[in-house]
Amino acid sequence: MNKRSTLYFFLLLFVFYFPLNKYKLGANHSNIYNLKKIVQLDTTYTDIEYDSTHWEGLEIPYYDSTKQVVYHSGFTLEYNENHEQANWVAYRLNKQKLIKIAQRTDKFIVDPAIQSGSASNLDYLKSGYDRGHLAPAADMAWSIQAMRESFYFSNMSPQAPSFNRGIWKNLEEQVRKWASEKGELFVVTGPVLEENLPYIGMNRVSIPKYYYKVILQIDTNSIEAIGFVLPNENSSLHFSEFSVSVDSVEHLTGIDFFHKLPDEIENKIEQQICFPCWFEYSKPRNPKTNEETLVISQKCNGTTQKGEKCKNYAKKGKSYCKLHEP
Repeated sequence: MNKRSTLYFFLLLFVFYFPLNKYKLGANHSNIYNLKKIVQLDTTYTDIEYDSTHWEGLEIPYYDSTKQVVYHSGFTLEYNENHEQANWVAYRLNKQKLIKIAQRTDKFIVDPAIQSGSASNLDYLKSGYDRGHLAPAADMAWSIQAMRESFYFSNMSPQAPSFNRGIWKNLEEQVRKWASEKGELFVVTGPVLEENLPYIGMNRVSIPKYYYKVILQIDTNSIEAIGFVLPNENSSLHFSEFSVSVDSVEHLTGIDFFHKLPDEIENKIEQQICFPCWFEYSKPRNPKTNEETLVISQKCNGTTQKGEKCKNYAKKGKSYCKLHEP
């Protein structure tokens, strides 16, 4: 191989190999996003002035005038006609909105606000995929109208049943727990859309390989952010294993989240994760090296016989303690 051929070979390797591996997810996820690299104990931004009017629309990512953005009563979305689903769905969640008023309808309907027409039930029929909510119905139970709109097909994406009813559902439940404990949450969820994805139905609804969720929390004393990228497949892992910085999700999707924040705050909270701000943890020492090792201890999702929330902790990667493990 002459010098010119050698140079050309390494140039191709740099262009194609490195970008793909920088954001490669899935089986090697925990190796790429090493916990020691993302865990920071001091990334909560304090001394902010919280004013709910000042943060109006903070959950909505940046978009230009050419995009089809639809405002519903409980959430806002940007629709992608090429993939027949939303690029993102954004909404705010707090303790007050967790008060349940509306019952789940399970009435999936075409979104009348989508100018080009959204996907329909026929696209999902016998496809083997769930009509997976992006903005969860349970997060819209504070309003009859918001609950009804959450079943628009513009808010759906083809999800593997084991994913939709497993790890994805567990993450959605955790977001509601955070909303009850942390104050105001700004949530953005969506599929990772790319070219040449497989599809279902006559409308060619793309089947994403991954889904993301980014969350911003604000109260009177602090502001924190965290992201997740999960493969559209069954997983026995705890969703915390798929936590990443918001910056990582922005690089993966090309979407600019929480752009209305002052740059100083946005850059600080999106580059890192204050992991202990979101998850309980302990730091036992490795007997061989005497170094501290992070162990995530998520509170058990089980319920006692009295109907109270279990106060035990689950082991790393688990959602339940030994007493309540399915």
